[in-house]
Amino acid sequence: MSAVLTAGGGLTAGDRSILTAINTGASSLSFVGSTFIVLCYCLFKELRKFSFKLIFYLALSDMLCSFFLIVGDPSKGFICDAQGYTTHFFCVASFLWTTTIAFTLHRTVVKHKTDVEDLEAMFHLYVWGTSLVVTVIRSFGNNHSHLGPWCWTQTGLKGKAVHFLTFYAPLWGAILYNGFTYFQVIRMLRNARRMAVGMSDRVDQFDNRAELKVLNRWGYYPLILIGSWAFGTINRIHDFIEPGHKIFWLSALDVGTAALMGLFNSIAYGFNSSVRKAIHERLELFLPERIYRWLPSYLRPKNHHLIMHQQQQQQQRSEMVSLKTEEQQ
Repeated sequence: MSAVLTAGGGLTAGDRSILTAINTGASSLSFVGSTFIVLCYCLFKELRKFSFKLIFYLALSDMLCSFFLIVGDPSKGFICDAQGYTTHFFCVASFLWTTTIAFTLHRTVVKHKTDVEDLEAMFHLYVWGTSLVVTVIRSFGNNHSHLGPWCWTQTGLKGKAVHFLTFYAPLWGAILYNGFTYFQVIRMLRNARRMAVGMSDRVDQFDNRAELKVLNRWGYYPLILIGSWAFGTINRIHDFIEPGHKIFWLSALDVGTAALMGLFNSIAYGFNSSVRKAIHERLELFLPERIYRWLPSYLRPKNHHLIMHQQQQQQQRSEMVSLKTEEQQ
């Protein structure tokens, strides 16, 4: 979405070609990462829980956003307009789904509510409805033009202001909400841990530390949106101040980080312990043992070393038995 708006005046044809390549490469990575999470949800039944269902919707939005960023369109008219609208719609939907994940965590951990699954319909109405509304508002007074592979550019002050209000305003609202929500969740869990000190055995304390470590990682989730859109926001502000002057390195960072949002989300939200466990179980079923040693450590089954040790002991016992048999003969 942000990449669509950077290739404006002040950049040479070579600069725009480089931005196109950056956008295509980064969006392709995001598309692959998001598609992987979508396929995991569809293939592994044990992942079809409500918590991961929200991650599935997030990955689906990222996948479609990345797809339309990759496709672009060299033509003008209806197809070009449609590409711009769909990109805006799914990019907004992506960061809105992160707020539903934060809300679910807060309602479960802080509010101690168990009715989050009953709110799924409201989540869909909120995400898809809000995305549609801001996309429609975005079209008011919009003058579509075409630069390179993108079909969404703004040259007038009104169009830039509408774009800022319909994209960056809700984006930073989502960032602030996620940050505040995760802060409350982590603070409450830390307080609960302090109260539990000395009241549980060492095993319970170890489990508590492991759980807290995971939740501390969630505190970095808002940084994904910040890292993805900080340069785009700076670029938009700069474009307001100096509309006729484009900074190439800022545009390149804008394009690259925004297009990588889907990849960041798929790694942080999607590639969690549940997904790795599901992959491990399939690897144990379908892959020969000799292939495990070629896999990275995070894809190996947790009991891989134990299995190898047991097999080695069994092989040694078999060799000892065969030697004794030969000696007796």
